[in-house]
Amino acid sequence: MNEYIVEQCADKDIDGERFEAAKKKALIMNRSRNGIGTLAEKTIHATVKNYLEPDTDYHEIPVNGYVADIYREGRIFEVQTANFNKLRPKLSIFLNDYEVTVVYPIPHVKWVRWMNPENGEIGKAHKSPKRGTAYEAFVQLYKIKQFIKHENFRFKILLLNMEEIRLLNGWSTNKKRGSVRYDRIPLELVDEIDITRTEDYVRFVPIELPDSFTAKDFAEEAHIPQGLSQVVLNILTYTDTVLRIGKKGNSILYSVPN
Repeated sequence: MNEYIVEQCADKDIDGERFEAAKKKALIMNRSRNGIGTLAEKTIHATVKNYLEPDTDYHEIPVNGYVADIYREGRIFEVQTANFNKLRPKLSIFLNDYEVTVVYPIPHVKWVRWMNPENGEIGKAHKSPKRGTAYEAFVQLYKIKQFIKHENFRFKILLLNMEEIRLLNGWSTNKKRGSVRYDRIPLELVDEIDITRTEDYVRFVPIELPDSFTAKDFAEEAHIPQGLSQVVLNILTYTDTVLRIGKKGNSILYSVPN
């Protein structure tokens, strides 16, 4: 993760015990499920809901024609692991009357295990070389961009070490290409990043950037691909965290307001 983001979050107390309790509750629930590939609710989703609100009486509550993942005392939490575009109908209704926090769990360090779909046997875990960062959230934020400046909108990123279980049911000889992900098991909560107002997006701006910079400069300082940096800068511009100040050749120039 970018060093500046680490600095901004260093004083946050990660509640490891509460997360462990939430994970155990979700895993116990999974044991009662029948059939391979038929999980009703993925473990990551269930764990995060239990972490945010241990009392399940406040889970899956009907609100204004939709079902909120968590609703308590006028506050809604929506846990979304992908496809933020599916949140648009809910947000267009919920944000009118309630504070809504969209929660996005991101794999930080991931181990992959393969399951035989015929007998349920699971192989050894192999560590993925890719390491997830908070910047990946911006790809999903872009899909709900029209809501992120709303006064009732909140955003929470959870960086998790996790184990991913995939079914050996793909089309390639080794059955891995085109395979289906069965579930993801959280192992550890690494970091928790809260965006409660648009001013909080400044934590994603690397401190070593020059006074004027391009998407390439941003990518190098944030240690992310340039394509992702362009998405990040789109959101940072929309929230007035950075400004477009001109061009350098074919590249847009940006600066951080004083």
